[in-house]
Amino acid sequence: MYKEFGIKEEVLNLSEKITKEISPIFQEVEKNCELNTLKVLKAFNKYNISDMHFGSTTGYGYGDVGRDTIEKVFAEVLGAEDSLVRGQFISGTHALTVALFAFLRPNDTMLSICGKPYDTLDEVIGIVENKSSLKSYGVKYEQIDLIEDDFDYDKILERASKNDIKLIEIQRSRGYALRKSITLDKMEKVIKLIRSVNKDVIIMVDNCYGEFVDKVEPLAIGANVIVGSLIKNLGGGIAPNGAYIAGKKELVELAAERLTAPGLGKEVGPTMGINKYILQGLFMAPSVVASSLKTAIYASKMLEELGYKAVPRFDEKRSDIVQTIEFGDKEKLIKYCQGIQMGSPIDSNSIPEPWDMPGYTDQVIMAAGAFTQGSSIELSCDAPIRPPYIAFMQGGLTYEYGKIGVMRAISQMGKWDGSNFPKLGKRDTL
Repeated sequence: MYKEFGIKEEVLNLSEKITKEISPIFQEVEKNCELNTLKVLKAFNKYNISDMHFGSTTGYGYGDVGRDTIEKVFAEVLGAEDSLVRGQFISGTHALTVALFAFLRPNDTMLSICGKPYDTLDEVIGIVENKSSLKSYGVKYEQIDLIEDDFDYDKILERASKNDIKLIEIQRSRGYALRKSITLDKMEKVIKLIRSVNKDVIIMVDNCYGEFVDKVEPLAIGANVIVGSLIKNLGGGIAPNGAYIAGKKELVELAAERLTAPGLGKEVGPTMGINKYILQGLFMAPSVVASSLKTAIYASKMLEELGYKAVPRFDEKRSDIVQTIEFGDKEKLIKYCQGIQMGSPIDSNSIPEPWDMPGYTDQVIMAAGAFTQGSSIELSCDAPIRPPYIAFMQGGLTYEYGKIGVMRAISQMGKWDGSNFPKLGKRDTL
């Protein structure tokens, strides 16, 4: 059956070898999964979730008890005072945009302390010119780059102490940057440092790809507000769209009035049948995130055995579900992404090619044979076509599906006589 699915015998043999080696690492993932599962179940029980919360509203969406209760459940799970969880959000980028435009005013300054944020925010901020950017409204932007995958604490302390910054943004995941994701212990350290000199600045965390990877969320370590997508971790592969903003009540209210209209805020917003899917997605999310982490750990070990640079390494602590593989070769990168598509349940007969995409400065190849368009909690792999040709892989609704997809992708890459891979030593010989 593996051969019929395009998985080569040598790949299967390597898989059996490394599966035994990574088994102990899975145990820690499973512990976190159980704790986060308990957290979700307690929130469902606290707010007495029942069939009535699955109801639907149209039009203005007044009095949607399901929507209002969902936002209480999300707030409880994320450790927030309040949350805004809406299908009206198109993506994580949209939710981040709403939050930034809600919190920032003309002449305010936004400071990113992880270097440049994700590519899709370039035109939102005004790094790339756009007549509707924050810059066009007079909002100023500064950034402080990381040093060897950690914060530049001295520069951050100096800049934050001047008290003229309105908002500090921390991007937990690496995006398309050549850095590691930010762990919660580093994030906690820098937040404490900022608070030692500035009590008022808004600290906002782009939490995309990070939910349920650890035992707590960034609000528990001092962030004011976090933002994420429901077609990533917290949607559990079931929510068909949407995103969330959670944190301090006054900030969530500002975001709600920017999403809808001043004076309307959270009181409106039809759910149109989505409530059940959001609740069921959140219920499944701890398990699905654990499967995604296992898939990433497996892929990291497999590709490392073949001589490629995988970040994080299979045994490193993780802060998100993203796994990167540096191929150093355009064609190998493309072949791997195409193999992920071939190992997907939807559109497996489609062959992704690099192309120009809105919001990105380079051509991008995207493999995503997903039930929900663009869902990156389902197994997907994308990459900007630029040296050193790094693939960004994430997701896996179940570990078994993710594992098979990775094997299919590796099998797609070419010859298995050793000449096709960077450094097949004695340990790695197939």
